[in-house]
Amino acid sequence: MIELYSDSSPNGFKATIALEETGLNYTLHHIKIDQGEHRKADFLKLNPHGRIPVITDSATGITLFESAAILLYIAEKSGQLLPQSFAERWQALQWLQFLSSSMGPIFGQRVHFEIFAETKLPQAISRYQKLSNDIYAVLDQRLNETPWFAGAEYSVADIAAFGWTHIARICGFSFDNYTHLNNWHQKVATRPAVQRGITLPEPATGP
Repeated sequence: MIELYSDSSPNGFKATIALEETGLNYTLHHIKIDQGEHRKADFLKLNPHGRIPVITDSATGITLFESAAILLYIAEKSGQLLPQSFAERWQALQWLQFLSSSMGPIFGQRVHFEIFAETKLPQAISRYQKLSNDIYAVLDQRLNETPWFAGAEYSVADIAAFGWTHIARICGFSFDNYTHLNNWHQKVATRPAVQRGITLPEPATGP
């Protein structure tokens, strides 16, 4: 049985969406970040960095943190969410890496400086707005070429991207002018597993 430790965040939603998409049995434990539960000793034993999501799997004895690693584990265990085509599989892995190393950190910093920072720094806000628009443009170009990030198949890369575009919408970070990205987002949002995943452990709210 998979145990998922998570909260309502872009990275958390990636794990719940993937688990709902694949139908793997799991138990969800709500780690309430706003109450400091991610800094408690029991959770730090699972992830010493104190971040969600984390999974443990009693069937394999494996514990994993980092959302990209968790997505790949769920994909391998279920036999889903990674294309069978050699070329498209590597496209999925490439875009998953891009989303993890570029989109996630940039959007995370934008959320901090634009919404949560006590002192608003115009130069930092402008920087991360530009960088996030650059990300939108890259994603939009890819989705002009192919229906999903890997190619013909929905994959872990789409789940990883949607975690952040979902939160971008909630935060008011518009990508409406990026037609292909906007259409892709709306298409993913209609998937029943995605609709369930973004409500677990509870829906995200705005600032």
